[in-house]
Amino acid sequence: MHQYLKAIGFDHLKTKKDLKEVLRDTKENFTSHEETANIEGEIVCEYKKEYSEAMGIIMCGDYDGEEFEMEYYFPYLKGSGITSYEDIIVEKRMDRDMYLGVCEDVRVGISLIFHLINGMEYRQVKNSGGVSKKSTSLTLSAMALSGSILLPIKKNDYQLQSQQEEARNRMLLLSAAKSGDEKAMETLTLEDMDTYSKVSKKLMTNDVYTIVDTYFMPYGAECDQYSILGEILKIRSCRNERTGTELYVFTMDVNELQFDVCVPRNSIFGVPEVGRRFKANIWLQGIINFQ
Repeated sequence: MHQYLKAIGFDHLKTKKDLKEVLRDTKENFTSHEETANIEGEIVCEYKKEYSEAMGIIMCGDYDGEEFEMEYYFPYLKGSGITSYEDIIVEKRMDRDMYLGVCEDVRVGISLIFHLINGMEYRQVKNSGGVSKKSTSLTLSAMALSGSILLPIKKNDYQLQSQQEEARNRMLLLSAAKSGDEKAMETLTLEDMDTYSKVSKKLMTNDVYTIVDTYFMPYGAECDQYSILGEILKIRSCRNERTGTELYVFTMDVNELQFDVCVPRNSIFGVPEVGRRFKANIWLQGIINFQ
């Protein structure tokens, strides 16, 4: 059973029978349905069912002309806006016919690995030979099983302006280092050492969350799971139509990346408000926008 089904309101699923009933509903009362051929010429089929606005379950499998055989399923959250315009690499998973995306965005400083939601569209574009010809953008989204609300760090106008300038300078250095600029690499190394020294001293007398404003870092053994802390920009309340579970969708700013995060309302510690921070462990998803 996919653990992140709970993130979109399916917290009542206790047995395989409960899961089968939800998957049967997804297949029989689908919101959309698509088919395409894979490399071997077999028909690959996808059923998508929305259980709330912009979120639901996707089932994928093979269709032999008479019967559909499910290979896998996953919960999804369709994000809003554009997160990144950086280049994206798509890799097929070894264990099943699904895809992971990799995006190198200098704002984060690490390779962003995400589960590709629109794998069917990617297959269709790839089969037509148009992947390399199309310009793309990326819309990220994420799911969290629980999380905590933190108060923001108080900053004056000078501190905000200084922080923005430092972020811009770091992005330029990271871009230069990515292109092989040795001086930029050396500058980044020295800056990181200096930051580490300053933070280590402050941690002796201050709480870490009064020093660290935002972060985005890998979490656990899975490559598409992360631990995040970021500012809440928007809050949307919704409900799972099947279970009635109340959900929140936060539009977040994490390391200057903006994306939506879905979390059950009763699994949040604290009161969410715009401007406050949200800390959670997430499963990262993404949609490649082919233009």
